[in-house]
Amino acid sequence: MGNTSSMLTQYDIEEVQSHCQDLFEQQEILSLYQRFCQLDRNAKGFISSDEFLSVPEFAMNPLSQRLLKMVDGLNFKDFVAFLSAFSAKASLKQKVKLIFQVYDSDCNGKVSFNDIMEVLRDLSGSFMSDEQREQVLGQVMKEAGYTSDSFLTLEDFIKVFGSCSPEMNVEIPVD
Repeated sequence: MGNTSSMLTQYDIEEVQSHCQDLFEQQEILSLYQRFCQLDRNAKGFISSDEFLSVPEFAMNPLSQRLLKMVDGLNFKDFVAFLSAFSAKASLKQKVKLIFQVYDSDCNGKVSFNDIMEVLRDLSGSFMSDEQREQVLGQVMKEAGYTSDSFLTLEDFIKVFGSCSPEMNVEIPVD
């Protein structure tokens, strides 16, 4: 797949499909490749933080700084794999894994009360005080059987969020 200005071969498409567990059809892969090439302005074969921030929806996202840690330097295959969690075909486990990665900012495989507080702070801004956030989060943790001293692993996240409804699916357009 080397040079991003070249076209994808059938082998490349199938390799990417396999890498993202066949969550995208061939036409979707081609559309994603076009978008990838648009973002990769210098045709380096990967997308930098600055290039991701050129997407207004991404730049305006309150979690963009956390997401940048996950997407900076992605090649096309990993770009598609990252986006696959947003596919309607992705399993709840795949979606929860992405959410876990957003919360686990230090990549230690654990999410603490403070990690969750930071995300809540990013999401709620000045609409909630730290005291209100702590109350809400404390209650949610208590109802899930955890305390503010608990560390949640990916398995804990899957257990807690595994009962979420199918309406949680969020699909992003590939065109």
